[in-house]
Amino acid sequence: MKYYIIAGERSGDLHGANLFKSLSVADPSATAMGIGGSYMEQAGVVLSKSYEELALIGVWEILEKFGEIRSALNQVKQELASHRPDVVILIDYAGFNLRVAKFAKSLGIKVFYYISPKIWAWNESRIHKIKALVDRMFVILPFEQDFYNKHNYPVDYVGNPIMDALHEFRPNANFLADNGLESKPIIAVLPGSRKNEIESTLFRMLSILPAFPNHQFVVAAVNNHPRKYYEQFRRNGHVQIIFEQTYDLLHHAELAVVASGTATLETALLNVPQVVCYRVNFLTYWIARMLVKIKYISLVNLIAGKSVVKELIQEEFNPVNIRTELFKLLPGKKGREEVLKGYAEVREQMGGPGASQRTAQLMVGYLS
Repeated sequence: MKYYIIAGERSGDLHGANLFKSLSVADPSATAMGIGGSYMEQAGVVLSKSYEELALIGVWEILEKFGEIRSALNQVKQELASHRPDVVILIDYAGFNLRVAKFAKSLGIKVFYYISPKIWAWNESRIHKIKALVDRMFVILPFEQDFYNKHNYPVDYVGNPIMDALHEFRPNANFLADNGLESKPIIAVLPGSRKNEIESTLFRMLSILPAFPNHQFVVAAVNNHPRKYYEQFRRNGHVQIIFEQTYDLLHHAELAVVASGTATLETALLNVPQVVCYRVNFLTYWIARMLVKIKYISLVNLIAGKSVVKELIQEEFNPVNIRTELFKLLPGKKGREEVLKGYAEVREQMGGPGASQRTAQLMVGYLS
């Protein structure tokens, strides 16, 4: 069968790649094209556009790139009309993907959604659009199934694909030597993958460096951006930058400072006490304050249903607060023990690996 897959950011690219690998096993005739990144391309998906042109956070940033986003949407519509895939598989990225879903339905193409848009956090009214446009929804967070059941919309809970990635992870025993790192404790800094996200968080995250003279700060960088781009964050050589080794970095880290997103859950599952940071421009934050209905922003706290990790948002995200919260998480401190206990509870809810395989088998079954 022919698949058209759309991922609008980095984690979606990874999950889309693993899904297509599993689809290729469940459906040996499978071919795919769409929007994604290097992970999907390596998995065999023919990319018509890179997600890097579309990976934006914030109302103002999206308005600035509106022309490019509209062009990408028109390109997708043209490809759906000409290639006529058996199904369109949408991964998160609701604003763009629900427009694709509407067009696909007008052509009579089936629409599957893998990794639900976060309508339970804001814009719950989108449930009506999803019920009208999406043939099957595959959710990855434990509480999402209850949310959709409340709206009389049956979904498939398939587990979380992060568990697949962690199951396959094998630590590099030579990680420190390979990256020229010292033997002293590591504070991992995870600023996200989007450029506007990095620039709104990373300088502030690294501002606490003088308060931790016995630690080394190591930034998790991504190949989306040139190596030269990260040089501005090195702080005269006092900050190390490593590329595409986030799990190894977390495996060796004592503490972490993490931009809100999927990485918060990965950090928790790798058992690294963390402080979660989030900052956007004022317009985006002002709109979010009016629309967002949830108490927490990190997946760790959302899954736990309580505050397990400290969230520093907007003005609270400052050097004094980051430093204060990290001190609470040092070895031997009570705060560290409490966070690790909360992580254990989150891990129990997450279940085991196999999300990609389960989703692929269900999708092929529904299409058959």
